[in-house]
Amino acid sequence: MLLAWVAAACARGEWKPPAAEPVPAPAFLDAAPATIPACEPASLEDRAGRVLIVGMPEVTTPDSPLIAEVQEIGVGGVLLTHANVVTGDQVEALVEALRRGSRGPLLVTVDEEPGRVRTFEGLWGYVPSARLMASGMDPDGVRELARGTGAQLAGLGVTLNFAPVADLDEGLWNGIIGDRSFSADPATASDYTLAYARGLQDAGVIPVVKHFPGHGRAADDSHVILPVVDAPLPDLRSTDVRPFSTLVDAGAPVVMMANVAYDALDPGIPASLSPKAYQLLRELGFRGVALTDSIGMGAVNLTWNYGDAAVEAIAAGADGVLATDGWGARWMRDDLVGAVRSGRISEARLNEAAGRMTALAGGDPMAFSCQPASLPALR
Repeated sequence: MLLAWVAAACARGEWKPPAAEPVPAPAFLDAAPATIPACEPASLEDRAGRVLIVGMPEVTTPDSPLIAEVQEIGVGGVLLTHANVVTGDQVEALVEALRRGSRGPLLVTVDEEPGRVRTFEGLWGYVPSARLMASGMDPDGVRELARGTGAQLAGLGVTLNFAPVADLDEGLWNGIIGDRSFSADPATASDYTLAYARGLQDAGVIPVVKHFPGHGRAADDSHVILPVVDAPLPDLRSTDVRPFSTLVDAGAPVVMMANVAYDALDPGIPASLSPKAYQLLRELGFRGVALTDSIGMGAVNLTWNYGDAAVEAIAAGADGVLATDGWGARWMRDDLVGAVRSGRISEARLNEAAGRMTALAGGDPMAFSCQPASLPALR
């Protein structure tokens, strides 16, 4: 009845419903859109320093001026060589001082292969060469031996080892590669290289597979001059590259490039500085860190000085630049900064390299260079 009366009164104009009070819009609709803070990377100088791994000639104590120099520059890693080794306790103290004064996560690296290329031979004694291992042990035994070496390295504070060698070689034992190679057969070399790399990783040490795309064919010593390999690319892919492809498929985190020129890629340019060599590596599906061999070797240094070589390497696709003399670190860093500012290297390319190097050392690549980096690990 009430509803009928209201309807009739409205029709005669005798009653009007009260005006509705306006309902305010929810506060969140009036608020300004939320903004995501822009990522703020580390300084350009710090990002350029992070891509460097440098040696420290004759440094054995924490009070060396060179240690202060590389720490101030903020290098991403240091290389320990024979010249840094006196005793185990001394090495541990040196590594502790390096880490304590580092401005970011620091890679402590060595070149501890089985056989004749050793950093700690004076501390640990004889270890059979890769060739001898493959001739007398199965892959499981090699993995166990590498695990033991890795445990010794980790005990000294080493985080990354420039081993194993994936190159193919059946030549004289003391050739440039020689008995550092597990085998001249790609399948055998693949099996044993993978076993050794897994053993190092088992012990918490990052393995580095070297020297891409294969150093075994080179007759000359890259420490002295630039060797040249004239094999066609299909030939390289079917032989020398195969062990690297196997390791990449298994999740290799780091690959070192050869200081060898390949006519099938960039003639006259060592793979460490060759855009086509890095492209070939990435075409295998590699998602890890690509490192140069030392740019202080004659294959590079007779043509490119430290600063130029660092710029060429990062521009070509390297993520890390290795140099055996840390006194060149400031020079390399400053030339990299100049190359970004001039447009020779894009800032995005430097950020990618610095991000990967940061992730490799256990840091946060987004916080450092606003560049995500997810690195593989061996399976």
